[in-house]
Amino acid sequence: MTKATHFNEREQQICLVARMIEDGRTYWVGGAGSPLASILLAKKRYAPTATYVTEDGVIAPEPALPFDPLMSMVSAEAGYRALQWVSMNLVGFHAQTGFMDYGIINALQVDSYGNINSTAIGDYEGEHRRFGGPGGGDSIAALCWRTIVMTDQQKRKFVPRVDFISSPGFLDGSPSAREAAGLPRDTGPWRVVTPWAVFDYDDNRHLRLTGVSPFVTVEQVLAEMDFEPAMADKIETLDTPSDEDLVLLRSELDVRGQITDVSRWIELRDGRFVFAEQG
Repeated sequence: MTKATHFNEREQQICLVARMIEDGRTYWVGGAGSPLASILLAKKRYAPTATYVTEDGVIAPEPALPFDPLMSMVSAEAGYRALQWVSMNLVGFHAQTGFMDYGIINALQVDSYGNINSTAIGDYEGEHRRFGGPGGGDSIAALCWRTIVMTDQQKRKFVPRVDFISSPGFLDGSPSAREAAGLPRDTGPWRVVTPWAVFDYDDNRHLRLTGVSPFVTVEQVLAEMDFEPAMADKIETLDTPSDEDLVLLRSELDVRGQITDVSRWIELRDGRFVFAEQG
């Protein structure tokens, strides 16, 4: 592998998640965009026998790349050569009975216990701004064994408590909170991945910083959070994309740049990665 010298924040995030994908595991992927790009990149580069199901219930498709399947669901391109076209409800039953190892979803807000908001910002009973809602993300977060959340590193997204729980994390953080709410035992949040950092959860079910991208510092990551996360004993420096990853992303998975070309660029300068706009 050849390390890339120029990439952007979204490409970094997609590649981080792609390298987390495990061979032989099943993934329920929410929506399109970055989660779908991550699983498709992983299947081509790192985990060819991983199986994924789309949010709307298409099982193990082989999308007709590069004919733009990543910005939509319920389309012939996105579901090409699928094993089965079913429904979100049936896939939910599969997850409920333990057949979905991981879920991958986006988040508008995430809090210290991994609860996700994609519904509304502000007081839901009063003045608020409404968004599209979770779609199938609530079932993915509720029923998969482990959930990977993708979001941006911004203070407005990392809040002490989400304004609205669209998709459940560890709820109030108590050991039995999910089970008491009727969710399967031993399921729940696993990782939160941003272009800048990777988080897991400590024994108290509290978000914990474990790794930081080489173009930012720990202090910069913490400055873009509205609460203080737990800290791993050792904060790792995260890998950056390879040229091989980027060729696939740019020439097959996102030819139009609709997903990846939407964030700041990073370049290798004098032996270290920096934002391209830095003097």
